[in-house]
Amino acid sequence: MRYVVTARVKAGREKALLRAIENRTLGRGSVAGGEYLRDMQSARIRGDGKVRWVEVCFCDTPLAEERAYWEEFFELVRVQDAHQRDRCRDLNGSEPWACGDCDCSAKLEAHLQTQGTPFLELLREIAR
Repeated sequence: MRYVVTARVKAGREKALLRAIENRTLGRGSVAGGEYLRDMQSARIRGDGKVRWVEVCFCDTPLAEERAYWEEFFELVRVQDAHQRDRCRDLNGSEPWACGDCDCSAKLEAHLQTQGTPFLELLREIAR
């Protein structure tokens, strides 16, 4: 399934987050692997300071495995379905692991790229 994640960087964690991204250690040890880094590359920050990205997650509970890694740096404000659950081929069982190569949220992700500012750009400015 794919989820739209809305979060705020925890106060004082900006430099540590940037370091984890640049050192490619963000999410190290997680089964999600490079998903964390991909998420941060596409994340956008809105005028209200909230960061949004689309997350691929194969857990029965949204972000069950990823939550601990994200919560080291972020306060998770909202996690919502990126599309209708019955359309998710992985979730409905018609194609296990389909989310890896699925384009079901491509339109949403393209729309999010027009919103706010690229998060990494702003994080680099803040953390340096």
